[in-house]
Amino acid sequence: MAINPTARHPILAREGWVHIVLSLLAAGGVQYYFGTVAAAPLWVAVLFMLQFFRDPHRKVPAEPLGIICPADGKVIKVDEVQDPYLDRPAKRISVFMNVFNVHANRSPIEGKVAERWYHKGQFFNAALDKASEQNERNALWIQTDEGDDITVVQVAGLIARRILCYKQPGDRVGQGERYGFIRFGSRVDLYLPLTAQVKVSLGDKVKSGTDILAMLVH
Repeated sequence: MAINPTARHPILAREGWVHIVLSLLAAGGVQYYFGTVAAAPLWVAVLFMLQFFRDPHRKVPAEPLGIICPADGKVIKVDEVQDPYLDRPAKRISVFMNVFNVHANRSPIEGKVAERWYHKGQFFNAALDKASEQNERNALWIQTDEGDDITVVQVAGLIARRILCYKQPGDRVGQGERYGFIRFGSRVDLYLPLTAQVKVSLGDKVKSGTDILAMLVH
């Protein structure tokens, strides 16, 4: 079955529908029984839910060897480390998402999911170094048709309490395809071949599905 990475999703992510409805019911109920002043904090919560769970359409650039940004946010790591999942030297790019960023996650490259790892863990601030090793996290190993190995890791944050991933080993994933979601602040780590050419710098603000973080070199 063909994969359409640009397939549109509802403007409000399905992952947040229950939260949005419950917050609306709570705000409406309090206003009905106790008035606008009492309900004001709950209406603020409704606005927060609406902005947090927004899921705008993204146009994936036509760069087959480009590493597409998997998350909205800010680049907080660009370095060379040991990939803890594939046990190899790798270039790492980490993107930190705050609670005001879009939290849908997209695949950095097209290929086959070779393996998936989920680890329970802590909920330290996702911007800290130890978050990559100690926080709750979900990792996908994606093998491209050209033979490259990419590891993309969803890392829970200080107040994040749910990592959602919709891909399993053996699944195909399209470049820029929406594959997961993290609720309420988090981080995504990318581990790339050492030959990859990084195109971003520390502090850059990036968008999932549209910005290119690196290029694979063949």
